[in-house]
Amino acid sequence: MDHSKAPVLEALEAYHAEQQTPFTPPGHKQGRGADPRVRAVLGDAVFRSDVLAISGLDDRTSSHGVLAEAQALMADAVDAEHTFFSTCGSSLSVKAAMLSVAGPHETLLVGRDAHKSVISGLILSGVRPIWVDPQWDGDRHLTHPPSSESFHAAFRDHPEAKGALVTSPTPYGTCSDLAAISAVCHGYGKPLIADEAWGAHLPFHPDLPTWGMDAGADVCVTSVHKMGSGLEQGSVFHLRGDLVDRHVLSSREDLLGTTSPSTLIYAALDGWRRQMVEHGRDLYDRALSLVAGVRSRIEAIDGMRVHGRADFCGPGRAADMDPLQVIVDITGLHISGYSAADWIREHHRVNLHLSDHRRISAQFSHADDEESAERLLTAFEDLARHAEELRPAPEMHVPGPAELRLEQVVLPRDAFFGPTEQVPWRKAAGRVSAEMLTPYPPGIPAALPGERLTKEVLEYLRGGVDAGMVIPDTVDSEVRSVRVAVEE
Repeated sequence: MDHSKAPVLEALEAYHAEQQTPFTPPGHKQGRGADPRVRAVLGDAVFRSDVLAISGLDDRTSSHGVLAEAQALMADAVDAEHTFFSTCGSSLSVKAAMLSVAGPHETLLVGRDAHKSVISGLILSGVRPIWVDPQWDGDRHLTHPPSSESFHAAFRDHPEAKGALVTSPTPYGTCSDLAAISAVCHGYGKPLIADEAWGAHLPFHPDLPTWGMDAGADVCVTSVHKMGSGLEQGSVFHLRGDLVDRHVLSSREDLLGTTSPSTLIYAALDGWRRQMVEHGRDLYDRALSLVAGVRSRIEAIDGMRVHGRADFCGPGRAADMDPLQVIVDITGLHISGYSAADWIREHHRVNLHLSDHRRISAQFSHADDEESAERLLTAFEDLARHAEELRPAPEMHVPGPAELRLEQVVLPRDAFFGPTEQVPWRKAAGRVSAEMLTPYPPGIPAALPGERLTKEVLEYLRGGVDAGMVIPDTVDSEVRSVRVAVEE
């Protein structure tokens, strides 16, 4: 296919050249009605290109096939058979994929390190999850994606499962062995959904971890806004093979998606695909070289340890790691990652990717350069010099996997939508959670609707909030009380 084309951008350019006059939404009419104070901040170009996709970018019947051609080009770029654009982020894309594989009261194997958007999909669909445990690194208090052996055991015990979902890469950059997991799934005749929200860039350089489509996954979900040049909410999901019906996948996306998609988001997705096909290899050559130097310089800062493949990959751990996720253990500074991230933002205006009780991380992409890298390094060096001001690190006990793993006793949907009550956190042990309790980022719930809460998990969350952890999706974000199901 001709990847010099960008159908959405070309259609938008034609729309402007033809000087079309809209008597349709959006009501700002290409910015003419927008408040000048808003235009001063956002810029006129945003409003000028915010036009309808139908009866705007394309005609009433979509006869020009603008979106269809853009999606076909995206599929060709990443060796997929079909690609769908989403302007509602991968949170929608992963739900559409899940609902295409399993329906209400059917079972789906799901890695327990799934993002909260997956849990939302379970709540909406009524799908029964069979949890597949991640691999626990007891030395670093960190989980890595589940192994293929764990998925094999789960299929053996639950042959009725309609398929499997795995998250790879994780927000920490660690990757599962997708080829082995795909082989397990296909051995049972079942599809694999890869939640690759953090992996949109993987197809475009050989030194990055293996791309899910190349590893045999049936559906791959990617957030182009995370690691690519997409605008926020720009996501795509890709399909190969016949284990998932593309018409079903399309109908599920239509069910969940907006009827007012953003042309701005479509255009950015289209342009990013062209950029990657034409220049991706060179861009990531430079990005990987840049980040290698950054890693070496951070490692030289006293009290900081940069995690790489040697730490995170191997038997009982991850299969690979994205080097663009720079994960830094700062236990040597005797401060918490939460306070470190806050201090760096306050004093250097540098926003870090994620932080936990002992780590901070920086997400690099093809957009970074020597200037942005130097700002990060200056902030890290200054943090080390001022670490004493942030001591002592709050004491925080992170339970092991046996204590963190909760029993799923009710379907997530039933617990979420059933009768509930709010109880003090100390009285919630033994009760069934009716909400997600999710440290964010990275957005992996510690407790889900339908799971029976334990004293250990509640103490972990309550202590975590005191230490700086953010839990935004609960009724009480301080976790002084918890929403639980009313049980007969």
